[in-house]
Amino acid sequence: MEEKQIGSISHCFSKISVGIIELTDTLKVGDTIHIKGCSDDFTQLVDSMQIEHASVTEAKAGDSVGIKVTGKVHENDIVYRVIA
Repeated sequence: MEEKQIGSISHCFSKISVGIIELTDTLKVGDTIHIKGCSDDFTQLVDSMQIEHASVTEAKAGDSVGIKVTGKVHENDIVYRVIA
């Protein structure tokens, strides 16, 4: 399974299980991502994401997107897109 780094977690809201990703590449709803940090390491499907509280289906490098996460995340965790 190949992976490509697409950004990092810039902020996390643990009570609502949301992570903010600063993107360095594109991300689409339906992509599978792998989040890896010192204490975090899990893979999940992106089923929705938001930019400034507005739902979007695709985001590009330079965007900050919020996604619902299935595990705990911390600032500076690295986000990879899984390439099938």
